[in-house]
Amino acid sequence: MARSAGAGGRRGTGGATRSSDILLSATDVEGPGELIAYLTESLGQPNIYFNSADGFSDKDTTSLPPAAHTHLNWAFTKPGVYRLSLEAKLKNGDAAPQPVGTGTFTFAVGVDPHTVAGPGDTILDDGHTDLTVNIDSGRMSAFTDLRTKGEEQEEIPPGDVVIDVPDRALEKVPQEKRFSFLGKPGADIHQLPQAVLGKHVHGEIDPHLWQDVQNAKAYVQLIRDTLKKADPEGAKTYDASSRTYENEHDEVDTYVREKIAEIPDDKRQLITTHDAFGYLADAYGMTVAGFVVPNPAQEPSADDVEKLSRTIQNFKVPAVFMEPNLVQRATVLNQVAEDQDVKVCMLYGDAFDKNTQHYTDMMRHNADELRSCLGGKK
Repeated sequence: MARSAGAGGRRGTGGATRSSDILLSATDVEGPGELIAYLTESLGQPNIYFNSADGFSDKDTTSLPPAAHTHLNWAFTKPGVYRLSLEAKLKNGDAAPQPVGTGTFTFAVGVDPHTVAGPGDTILDDGHTDLTVNIDSGRMSAFTDLRTKGEEQEEIPPGDVVIDVPDRALEKVPQEKRFSFLGKPGADIHQLPQAVLGKHVHGEIDPHLWQDVQNAKAYVQLIRDTLKKADPEGAKTYDASSRTYENEHDEVDTYVREKIAEIPDDKRQLITTHDAFGYLADAYGMTVAGFVVPNPAQEPSADDVEKLSRTIQNFKVPAVFMEPNLVQRATVLNQVAEDQDVKVCMLYGDAFDKNTQHYTDMMRHNADELRSCLGGKK
């Protein structure tokens, strides 16, 4: 599959706090066409982060807290070699942003990356990689587990990497008007949705960090700290409430972990309506084996349906999963499941319903459903 990179800032001691922001800006690009990086938000609305079509300016900047990353969709309008220059700055409060790193990354789009890479360069076409900045050292890098096979990740300098965007990343610009920034409907475009090569890609539509309960716990801590800053007199109340809710998150995290651990190793495969459960899989020892489409705003093609059927056959999964808010778009998943004689079960991704109206209830339901539908041990 294709390689993408999540833009991110790693937490360090370089003056960063929970309330800091890492400002990551695209400053220049060389290549035969336009480069666009965007996030597809809820309801399928694209949020453009970088777009070279009208030149780069201050608006081609994304803001992230330290130790976070976001999932971008990288699109290229023509095949060839692109070199993207990025600049990172640390912003604390009202103080002027301070530069913390720059780098230029090379993308081989629809061309053999070996013809682009120099001696000693790393071709990124597998594993998991983020484009990131180390606040402590002021160095930008590709932060990857490619060489370490899932162990401690490695930082590779920008000038030593080539990101492979193969021909199988070639897609058509959707018909919907909201995607017109990519070009004319039906035009060819190389696009990297989601970025973890060989598994799922890490870029277009997985802002679902809360599928890892420890991430949701971090949300609570950030909300607590923000409230305390705005209302110092209420600090004790916010601390107490936060501790109570954090303890509840720890209990739910243990519950999810224990339920999924009861599923046989060879059955811990997730096939879903769209690609929204990467964080759950990473946190609790599962694998995202497949999905109908990366983005719920897209219509599945004949190739998507064939690939989904083949994945179900190859992994011999007993069940696939839809989301309650996407039932109307689950026709393909239901049909393939019926053809392959597997169950269709329900996971909550980013919306509640009348049966589940609280985050911790949602995660308990997901754990129970996974264990039940994938053959949990008695």
